[in-house]
Amino acid sequence: MTENHGTGTSSNLSSEFVAAMAGIGPDRLGEKLGIKLISVTPEKIVATMPVEGNTQPMGLLHGGASLVLAESLGSYGAALHAGAGRSAVGVEINATHHRSTRSGNVTGTAIPLSLGNTVATFEVVITDESDRRICTARVTCLLREIKK
Repeated sequence: MTENHGTGTSSNLSSEFVAAMAGIGPDRLGEKLGIKLISVTPEKIVATMPVEGNTQPMGLLHGGASLVLAESLGSYGAALHAGAGRSAVGVEINATHHRSTRSGNVTGTAIPLSLGNTVATFEVVITDESDRRICTARVTCLLREIKK
């Protein structure tokens, strides 16, 4: 992945993912939250996000930040599945927040639940540094041709 996508760089990003993301703008919100992609394959997308700077007034990881991480990973997975010349547009997300965390990094891992021609759905599990589940989300994306 190149720097202009705003989620850090990694040598663990598949060439298919890089091709699917070519021509798509940077992830400005992901940049602001400090989301860093660790690996992207058709079977699993992994990223980290710092808790610091992404907290609510009580000092806990903000649930909205968890949802941004989840939707980003689900959308990346859907874009990879859609392939070059197609895009993924989020149409539904839901989440359960199981516990809170106040520091360190969280890790999001997305796996496909259903991969169709027009819709892709991913489960995203977000864990803390002790591998405790913080949040479970499901993200569904519509797959469309990119209009030029």
